[in-house]
Amino acid sequence: MERRHYLGEFEETVLLVVAMQHEAAYGLSITKVIEEDLGRSVNMSSVHTALYRLEEKGYVMSDLGGASEKRGGRRKRIFVITAAGKSALLEAKSHRQYLWSRIPGIVFKGGTS
Repeated sequence: MERRHYLGEFEETVLLVVAMQHEAAYGLSITKVIEEDLGRSVNMSSVHTALYRLEEKGYVMSDLGGASEKRGGRRKRIFVITAAGKSALLEAKSHRQYLWSRIPGIVFKGGTS
């Protein structure tokens, strides 16, 4: 049986940002994109929780980056999307596009109700 990829809405958002930031994604950079670009209030601990859940599912992998003086010698944990993560995103995109294509045109005509 074909493996199905299930992503929650927030997991999908985090995974999209990891892919967008190709090999430069870490907790704070992801949080900033979600807050500044998407206008969504989020705390870094929820981003880290999602990242670790995605890592457990095999959708991202992480490694420690180099230490920097700016961070007091601490290293960042850098996240990158895996092949399974790419498959999960493509499947989610396909499902959304299918559902959007099935909405009758009348639904979005003439205002809200």
